[in-house]
Amino acid sequence: MTDVRIGPDKEVTLHFALKLENGDVVDSTFDKQPATFKVGDGNLLPGFEQAIFGLKAGDKRSLPIAPEQGFGQGNPQNVQIMPRSQFQDMELSEGLLVIFNDAANTELPGVVKTFDDNQVTIDFNHPLAGKQLQFDVEVIEVKALDAV
Repeated sequence: MTDVRIGPDKEVTLHFALKLENGDVVDSTFDKQPATFKVGDGNLLPGFEQAIFGLKAGDKRSLPIAPEQGFGQGNPQNVQIMPRSQFQDMELSEGLLVIFNDAANTELPGVVKTFDDNQVTIDFNHPLAGKQLQFDVEVIEVKALDAV
């Protein structure tokens, strides 16, 4: 094992589990291939990267991630009320994920919060926005990237 620590210009291979406060696992690599990424490449949110800076191969941690360091706080402006008529051929239920296309034809997921005969409330915030998370990591390898 080497003492190369996680930071800028490093490639990191690790196992991770992302959990909610109640312990429910949202995502994990512990039962499959570990994840490899270059620090700063956008594969990990900056708050998650900052939380593991300084760790080295062999380190295991369970780190709390506040909403501001994770997926942000929910934005009330991302909750939209739409006419029920836009969902005529759809069987709605609370928590249903619906995919919309924006003006640029980009897919935009929204979650049905509430609905009645007249309107449907859709939340376009990330499902983990506003949530306190736990980030379990086991660092397998940290390599310095060669200077170009």
